[in-house]
Amino acid sequence: MQFDRIKVSQADGVGHLVLNKPDELNRMPPAFWQEFPEAINGLDRTGDVRALIISSTGKHFSSGLDVSSFGAAGGNADLDPGRVSERAIRRLADMQATFSALEQARMPVIAAVQGAAVGGGVDLISACDLRYCTQDAFFCIQEINIGLAADVGTLQRLPRLIPEGLMRELAYTGRRMHAEEALACGLVTRVFDDAETMLNAVTDIASTIASKSPLAIHSTKHLLNYGRDHSIDESLDYQAVWMSAVAQGGEIAKHFKAKAEGEEAVYQNLPARD
Repeated sequence: MQFDRIKVSQADGVGHLVLNKPDELNRMPPAFWQEFPEAINGLDRTGDVRALIISSTGKHFSSGLDVSSFGAAGGNADLDPGRVSERAIRRLADMQATFSALEQARMPVIAAVQGAAVGGGVDLISACDLRYCTQDAFFCIQEINIGLAADVGTLQRLPRLIPEGLMRELAYTGRRMHAEEALACGLVTRVFDDAETMLNAVTDIASTIASKSPLAIHSTKHLLNYGRDHSIDESLDYQAVWMSAVAQGGEIAKHFKAKAEGEEAVYQNLPARD
């Protein structure tokens, strides 16, 4: 897959998506919102990618949504206010779906953040499974600083990751949360000295995930996401149905057969998606 704003690669079951416009602080103009979901869905579709890393190039992870380029798109001169609003709602829904694709992907997604993750950058990392950062990283719900409410997922996902009081403070004030505070509140799992050290460690984590049964990993992610949005009783009932179906993959037998032979189990990839 070839894109202008992002670089995509994969090896040994690990995919890597790199935000690749460092001279623009990896901002998110209209082209980003077309390329990013195409890349995520393309990697997920094959079934070959068992874990995905998202990182960036340059000083900052992402400066977020390029509001000016969206305003310049125009095209509303001949439309009445109702139709202008209808178009805006559809565009926003498409943007929200861009990061929802991270949750819907069958493989775990790992964000590796250096420098700033601002606005849309926070929307992005909030939809990932795991987050790591460098000691110079900071996070900012920038939308409030320019007269907007964050509207691409931060207000829905971040309260499930950090204490609600802190979440509201960040959303209302637009202040920066630096790496030490992000670690203390649980937004990130670990802080590294620099981007190279972080990427090496994150690649090891992704490789470990990729060595497990992709069917079991997908089930775990799917059931965690379901449980987040439903009651415990509902989640247990759903898990019973889900596991009665996917447990037929024979993964446990493969594990014990390999163990008896002194080898590591080798699991089949997930089937490609249509």
